[in-house]
Amino acid sequence: MTGGPAMPPDRLIVATEDRRPALIDVIRAARRRITLSLFRCNDEEVFEEMTAAVARGVLVEVLVTSRAKGGKKKMAKLWRDLKDTGAALYAYTDPVVKYHAKYLVADEGPAIVASLNLTKKCFRNTCDALVVTHDPAVVADLRRLWTADCARQALPADLTERLIIGPEGARRQFTALIEGARTSIRLIDAKLSDPDLVSMLNARRAAGMDVELFSARRLGDLKSHGKIMLVDDKTAVVGSLALAALSLDFRREVAIVVTEPAAVAGAIALFRTVRDTAAADDAA
Repeated sequence: MTGGPAMPPDRLIVATEDRRPALIDVIRAARRRITLSLFRCNDEEVFEEMTAAVARGVLVEVLVTSRAKGGKKKMAKLWRDLKDTGAALYAYTDPVVKYHAKYLVADEGPAIVASLNLTKKCFRNTCDALVVTHDPAVVADLRRLWTADCARQALPADLTERLIIGPEGARRQFTALIEGARTSIRLIDAKLSDPDLVSMLNARRAAGMDVELFSARRLGDLKSHGKIMLVDDKTAVVGSLALAALSLDFRREVAIVVTEPAAVAGAIALFRTVRDTAAADDAA
């Protein structure tokens, strides 16, 4: 008896020229339902593809932050642009937890978890990444998270450990990743500031571990925006979560844990490039 088709492996997208096409491909392939969680979006091509999806009968549902820097005018424009696509809109209205998650689920997969906003700036000018996954558990649990957040219900208790969800599980899971590292920890995070986790990272370095922290506001020609961690060159973490108290403890954030070798190889290559860029900047 033969099994079904193999599940496509996770893909890590980091190159600026590949980010928008990867997202557009997933939206364009959807046939029944798109579930989208976003913080910012101003990219015309994304809006056009959402409009086209609605026109072909896809149910497009968008959960949007109700609070963001830039004031009410920017938020009102985002809502107008999203409404113009024909999508169904929902506001995240938790009175305490700020909303910052960036993910998309198409049909029964794939799903995208991103560190970047769907903006022209993040598609072209930031150090960011997105992960495309067909993992059924991730697909199903992102939908469960989205549904719970729309209804202001409690976070489901049994979500896959591949998802790091803030604020409920973020500190625990990142602490476990740092404590569980055996050879190396590499991190891109311009907002790195949480005292407890910074102390843990410094302690691991003092004990002889290879710890590389890239917390500069710029990395060469790109603004540092994404939050990307690489542990032991075997596990990558990509998402909206910064190792900062506000992000860990007071915001709805989503990151994904990736162990697919080809995707991890892409993260290794990214850190090699960032390391070389930092060295060149220091030498200049």
